[in-house]
Amino acid sequence: MLELMLPALVAALILVGIHGYLGIHIIARGVIFVDLALAQVAAMGWAAASLGLSDTLAGWLGLPESIAAYGVGLAATLVAAALFSVSRMEHAYVPQEAIIGIVYVVASAVTILLAAQAPRGSEHVEELLSGSLLWVSWPEIWKTALIYALLGGIHWLLRDRFLTISMNPDEARRRGWSVRLWDFVFYGLFGVVVTSSVAIAGVLLVFSFLVIPAVIAFLFTVQPRKLITIAWSTGTFATVLGLYASYRTDLPTGPTVVCAFALVLLAAFAVRYLVRRLRPPTPAS
Repeated sequence: MLELMLPALVAALILVGIHGYLGIHIIARGVIFVDLALAQVAAMGWAAASLGLSDTLAGWLGLPESIAAYGVGLAATLVAAALFSVSRMEHAYVPQEAIIGIVYVVASAVTILLAAQAPRGSEHVEELLSGSLLWVSWPEIWKTALIYALLGGIHWLLRDRFLTISMNPDEARRRGWSVRLWDFVFYGLFGVVVTSSVAIAGVLLVFSFLVIPAVIAFLFTVQPRKLITIAWSTGTFATVLGLYASYRTDLPTGPTVVCAFALVLLAAFAVRYLVRRLRPPTPAS
């Protein structure tokens, strides 16, 4: 079991680490489906690459085909990131979530159309949704870990700006910061993460890594350090639970882990309810 599941476990925990942190920002910004949209755009890029676009670029630029394919997915994601950064407005009749939803729907449709032109198109779509976490290789794991470590370092250096813009955008504007510019930086870095994650875990699992641990964290606190700690802890537990259940039941890894995250979320809601019921009432002043 260990030999089979260890690479998947290590890869999943790396994804939990970066997505658990980014999820705090996404929930605070109120753009819950931005990860799903960016992940689908990345999947669209990977689908386009699989039809020969990456081979063409590799020939033109003299790059390995795998790097060219990653570049196609990343380029598509960065375009979406730019769109999301300019669609955030203080007073807008069209909410940003509407733009995000449109991007998701269009990217999904284009992905299906591209996959229909490829051999084993339905299998390719399923892989983009569910991922291939169980078959991830150690070189891919180390490459992903290096990318995420670099991105994590950038986030650490810019943590004050990112956290302020996510938690209190009015304060960021008061300080004279360009929220649109920093949104583009944030979504651009986010796009790099998602492009790598989708290739390993698929759209559904990437969304779960990002949103569910952060939602659980916000059920209990709004303090940044506690939010991150809870998100990482619950994400790790759900990942281990899902991988173990997948191994024991011989069910597909990605969907099983997603269901494990859902169970942990339900348990968190139950704990929050019990804590509130058992907490002594605050005496009236």
